[in-house]
Amino acid sequence: MKELSLNILDVAENSVKAGAALTQIILDENDDSLSITIKDDGCGMSKETLKSVTDPFYTTRTTRNVGLGIPLLKLAAEQAGGTLSIVSQTEERAHGTEIKATFNKNHIDFTPLGDITSSIVTLIQGHPDTDFLFIHRINGGEVTLDTREIKAVLDGVPIDTYDVIKWVEGSIQEQYEELSGN
Repeated sequence: MKELSLNILDVAENSVKAGAALTQIILDENDDSLSITIKDDGCGMSKETLKSVTDPFYTTRTTRNVGLGIPLLKLAAEQAGGTLSIVSQTEERAHGTEIKATFNKNHIDFTPLGDITSSIVTLIQGHPDTDFLFIHRINGGEVTLDTREIKAVLDGVPIDTYDVIKWVEGSIQEQYEELSGN
């Protein structure tokens, strides 16, 4: 993928398919490094699935026999001198998955983050019944969005209505502009 934001979108879609009520997307970034953590409270992965999930020819889909989201994220991290780790639990009391990828931003093969705002907005619009917590920490500053807080204020107005989605997009963009000093 040409942008890490598309990898984030793909992995977060997996969280939704796993029945997550809340998916957390946390980016920690400084001048030299970027870490991406995607954590959900979905059903989790079995030990067998966890062993195979980074294989591009493994998938739980029945429509095609390849699953490239996690393998491509792993490849992007490793090509930029980073790592990928996955922890998953399937127990009734503690279930969910956490994927963490780290990147060396100064590496020649570092894939740019890309349009993270559009990826987050796409997730919210496409899955209005799922909650998302987005945090992007950049050199001491922070961009945040929590759909649980937004839904509490909306008082029954669907979060995926046009005006709300445009507000969400504008809120994220405004926070980035404030961080950059524009």
